[in-house]
Amino acid sequence: MAMINLPAYDFLTNESGFDYEFESTGPKGIIKKVAHFSELSPNIYNFGFGDFDPETKKVSDAVVSNNGDREKIMATVGQIIYNFTEYRPAALIFIKGTVDAKTRLYQMALNKHWENIDPVFEVWGWIKGHWEPFRKNTNYEQFLGRRKASFSL
Repeated sequence: MAMINLPAYDFLTNESGFDYEFESTGPKGIIKKVAHFSELSPNIYNFGFGDFDPETKKVSDAVVSNNGDREKIMATVGQIIYNFTEYRPAALIFIKGTVDAKTRLYQMALNKHWENIDPVFEVWGWIKGHWEPFRKNTNYEQFLGRRKASFSL
């Protein structure tokens, strides 16, 4: 079941549930997007996301593809995090862009869709050397989030 009723791409995941992929479609063609959760410590996972380069067979999280579908990509990222935490409800997800522009992109998506995210997830932002509960329109350096214990479908 979808967390937010927004247009999103269909995605695939592997048997481990740590790797996801989908295709962005726009003026620059079809771009394969890859998301990966890596365990930093028990129940704390880093969320990595980027474009798959078919020539190098590597994922770049620094590429800005500008394929005209940012909203749909961010909705898909949200669905992927929702899916991951559906199977790991105690998981704490760490998110930080590799460049400031990527972190701002996550910030903008959180701000824009906060009313839909807040009932489902607890989110904290890192600012001035400490974590605080997420507040809209505050510029954070990185984010942590987890499923609210009271949330169920």
